[in-house]
Amino acid sequence: MQTSGNGTGENILILDDDLAFRERLDKAMVRRGFGTLCAGSVAEAREIIAQGRVDYAVIDLRLEDGNGLEIVALLRQRWPSARAVVLTGYGNTPTVVAAIKAGAVDYLSKPEGADEIVAALKAPRNAQPAPPEAPMTPDEARIAHIETVFDSAGRNVSRAARLLNMHRRTLQRILKRHQEGEDISA
Repeated sequence: MQTSGNGTGENILILDDDLAFRERLDKAMVRRGFGTLCAGSVAEAREIIAQGRVDYAVIDLRLEDGNGLEIVALLRQRWPSARAVVLTGYGNTPTVVAAIKAGAVDYLSKPEGADEIVAALKAPRNAQPAPPEAPMTPDEARIAHIETVFDSAGRNVSRAARLLNMHRRTLQRILKRHQEGEDISA
């Protein structure tokens, strides 16, 4: 557990088990006037929330000792006015929905910059995000989904094919074509 910053402004909890990322975000938030409270585990975050006021939080989803959504819910109970953003490299629709239901104000993918994180935390309640300038095409969305399932299956083609409800050889062809940079619409 680490505390830094001015101590007079608003406090932000940074919960991430990646030490290098946590330290970079800590420095960036201090430069933006926040008092930072850093934790590398769910247990440390629980201690911080119990000890003092938390105004904002940036919470990693997957942690070695638990799930960041536990901390979002706990933060919501202890400090109802606190605003939390879930920041993760493992985004999918069910976890986005779970994060919002737990009380997060936004769900961002890593690596996201400090300015974008602060904007999400300070956005007016019920504010709608601007539509993306270059939205993902259906083919890109399909490949992103296939890659996510393939990674979650431990990069095991047979297991991923079962999860995707497709033939193993079809999945192998799609993955091979994608690696070669060809059009994947099959």
